[in-house]
Amino acid sequence: MNNLKNIIRLVISLAIPLSVGSIAGYYTTKEIDGWFSTLIKPEFNPPNWIFGPVWTALYIMMGIALYLIWTRRRDLSKRYVYGIFAVQMILNFSWSIVFFNLHEIGWALVVIIALWLAIILTIFAFRKHSKIAAGLLVPYICWVSFASILNYAIWSLN
Repeated sequence: MNNLKNIIRLVISLAIPLSVGSIAGYYTTKEIDGWFSTLIKPEFNPPNWIFGPVWTALYIMMGIALYLIWTRRRDLSKRYVYGIFAVQMILNFSWSIVFFNLHEIGWALVVIIALWLAIILTIFAFRKHSKIAAGLLVPYICWVSFASILNYAIWSLN
């Protein structure tokens, strides 16, 4: 029974970030060949095809990290952990909409800075419960750091 419970938790933990990413990706891909292709981009802008695999890997790591937190002993302090995880997921989703659908590059920069801070808070919150879970979010903060610089460069150039 406990194994089934953990499998269900793992599936849910993976489904949350992968669903957020899939929905955001759906709205994003519509703009890649349209509006986004018209923007001036810096030389360090990666090819468009790299974003899907990178984000998929990051969402899987987020899901595993969430699972590791969820399967730790029950603790009231986890309410904050789940809350900050939810905040960073909302900001993650929001950035895609603000940047790609609303075409608000400057406001997207504000959102991604808030996302960066929320990820840092999530890493510190996760670390109190699982160093492995916190470590799984390190590539995420690295990628969002790069994405923040890219967002700033695109905003500056356009």
